[in-house]
Amino acid sequence: MTQDLLSLSTDDFIAGIAEVARSRFDCQTYPQQNLPAEDWAHLVRAGVLLPALPKELGGRDSHVEMGRVVEAISEWNLPIGMYTMIVTAIVLRAVALRAGEEAQREMLTEFSGQEPMLAGFASTEPHCGSNMAAMTTTFTETADGYHIRGRKHWQAFSINAHWWLVAARSDDGSRRFGYFIVRRDEGFRTLQPYDSVGLKAIDYGLNEIDAVIPKHRRIAAEEGNLSPMVEMLMPSRTMMAALACGFLRRIDREAHAYTERRRIGRAPQSEIRFVQYRLKSIETSATIAEALQHHLLTELDLKSDMMGAFPVAQALKTVATDRMVSAAHHYQQLVGGEGYRVGSQTNIAGQAFLDSRVFTIFDGTNDLLSQQLTEYCLAHCDGRPLSAFLAGYPHTARAVTAHRLDLGFLDGELRQEHLVLAGRAIAYVIAMTQVMRWAEPGGGGTPVRARAALEFLKADIRGVEREFGLLATGILDDPGAPRQAPARPAPSRAIPLPAQAPRSRGSWARTLVKKIEQTFAD
Repeated sequence: MTQDLLSLSTDDFIAGIAEVARSRFDCQTYPQQNLPAEDWAHLVRAGVLLPALPKELGGRDSHVEMGRVVEAISEWNLPIGMYTMIVTAIVLRAVALRAGEEAQREMLTEFSGQEPMLAGFASTEPHCGSNMAAMTTTFTETADGYHIRGRKHWQAFSINAHWWLVAARSDDGSRRFGYFIVRRDEGFRTLQPYDSVGLKAIDYGLNEIDAVIPKHRRIAAEEGNLSPMVEMLMPSRTMMAALACGFLRRIDREAHAYTERRRIGRAPQSEIRFVQYRLKSIETSATIAEALQHHLLTELDLKSDMMGAFPVAQALKTVATDRMVSAAHHYQQLVGGEGYRVGSQTNIAGQAFLDSRVFTIFDGTNDLLSQQLTEYCLAHCDGRPLSAFLAGYPHTARAVTAHRLDLGFLDGELRQEHLVLAGRAIAYVIAMTQVMRWAEPGGGGTPVRARAALEFLKADIRGVEREFGLLATGILDDPGAPRQAPARPAPSRAIPLPAQAPRSRGSWARTLVKKIEQTFAD
């Protein structure tokens, strides 16, 4: 069976997976429950893991197919699309890229067959949140390997994963980090299952690790900072475009069909003008996601080191997931009270909203990633105002020029709240550029669809500008307190620095880069 899958063309391979997803996992009828192993086996036997695996270990080894597999599944069942993405884009991809040959053969060959294998990434801990430098899980080097001890939580497949990629820090108190491949039966156990609001297919929980593993199962990664972990999350952030593309295509189709069927008096609901506005917003979200997916498939490479894609990854994740939630909300409003029912026979709006809402939180909250995107741009401004940098930056310049975007509101003194909002605006401009490329001949898009998408994105940017104006009224300040100079926020540890720090910078940017350099040197 696996050999037959390896000989298929990409289109035939994806068509087979799409048919399994449609016939067996349609969220309209599939139970909202942890995905049973025997059901996961249907997708494994259809080949969902093969694109992430090297050819010499029985895989198809395809960046494009990794994205298209997740898109195809997410159209019919978003949680199972996420399920597949976690195994392939986070864990198998990291092992195939960074682990030694012995570890790859030991682990990855188990995923190239027909058994319903699972692998998870154990990074987040109960008391450190997004501040992964504060993790308390430790590793101790022994004569034969490593002893790993600690607690993790909110790991996908907490109860069911067979293999784990575990992040830990040295037990000597230094800022040395490591990443280790651990078999569940070596000492990974779940203390408490978590009951999540949505994504019922995926099991989460509180986990304890006390495992001794051989030396060859430590993967190659810089140990003096957390940049390898940032890089390991780049694929999943960019793959949000694939999830969104499939999910929003379904939401667009379902919303239009529902409003055509539903009668308001003698006419269909779809003839109401504001209903048409909501439908256009949903359609536009699907268009933007398709453009982001096109960029993922044609401009990025999940099979290589992705640190250079840092700003685009932040933009793809935040824009795609915001669009998922927005479209699901519009769909639910169109359906009315019936859209508040999970398991409704007429729509999937209730479950769609529950499942989509978490994506703005997982893999880094959108607020955090937006702030990091602004910090990245500020660190690369080379003394220019932020708006001038964006006017020349390859990922934004085309949109700024073609649409005469006035981004001067980004050039003032930026507090933490401004950094978050500015990152949203920058992400919208990056998305505009990608929509424009997608609409070119051969890109797969059309000028008509692109025009609406660009107008919505421009409106989003104007909305950020209005929020800057709202903050300028002092709504966050205590009226009775004396006015103070704006506080300069400490930069995130996750920002990639310019290859060589420019000599001439404004004081804010110079301070920022200095702090970042000190952080990575700690």
